[in-house]
Amino acid sequence: MDTTRIEINPNIIMGKPVVKGTRITVESILEELSEGATFEDLLEAYPRLAQIDILAALRFAAQSLKGKSIYPIAHAA
Repeated sequence: MDTTRIEINPNIIMGKPVVKGTRITVESILEELSEGATFEDLLEAYPRLAQIDILAALRFAAQSLKGKSIYPIAHAA
């Protein structure tokens, strides 16, 4: 699964992973799914979101838990 649809930018939502081109965080997608939302619910709530984005968020989260990636953090100014 392609995770290039997920980006981390210290200037967007304090560097939280988001769906590229949106301010929809991986965290919010996971949270809503864990509360029982379906893919269809998310697609209706976030019109800019596509099914592939939800799958990319899930894949990103799974890869993150494996601890094999390093992600940049925002530096305090």
